[in-house]
Amino acid sequence: MAERPRRGRPPASDRQKQQQRLDISRHAVALFREHGVAATSGEQIARAAGISERTLWRCFRSKEACVEPLLSKSIDAFQAVLRSWPPELDLAEHLRAAYTPVLDSGEDIEAVLAVIRMTHDEPALRAAYLVLRERAEPAFAEVLADRMGMPADSLEVRMQAAATSAALREATDDLVATATADGIPPAVLQEHREHVADALRRLTHPPAPSV
Repeated sequence: MAERPRRGRPPASDRQKQQQRLDISRHAVALFREHGVAATSGEQIARAAGISERTLWRCFRSKEACVEPLLSKSIDAFQAVLRSWPPELDLAEHLRAAYTPVLDSGEDIEAVLAVIRMTHDEPALRAAYLVLRERAEPAFAEVLADRMGMPADSLEVRMQAAATSAALREATDDLVATATADGIPPAVLQEHREHVADALRRLTHPPAPSV
């Protein structure tokens, strides 16, 4: 018996789903910036993104969660540079040369910085931001474990990963406070790299106690 042809749209690939989530995130952030989070509805986000509300809620559990794809660009940037850490270099030196605060920044850099700025005043957005950072810690731990010669689930490695995440969050918050509508001036970006590198140098090479 011949197989009946499928009806409807073909299933979206993972790449297409990720792109759709990012597109929705861009529209949501634009609306949050213009109207505020409380005054923006899921219906407005769906309309701006050209999708149904049903599709919106399939992609995100809440309107606040719509910021996650853009926020992830900041966290993914650090993960990418951490994974490319050459064995012959100190982490601080590698960060000074290679780190950027937003992955594939381009058109999204101001939107990412705007979301992080909004997390200071919007508890629901702050919660989403902190959850994403916490979820990233196992990836940090994986790389650090290899360098430290310890299991990734050991207490020492997990504490190092948590401290690394905290240092990055504080440095990023500081960067957001100095960024302008035109993005990040090169001098400010370099200073940000220096802050992150110095903070992680202190974590990985604590000073010897004074005698």
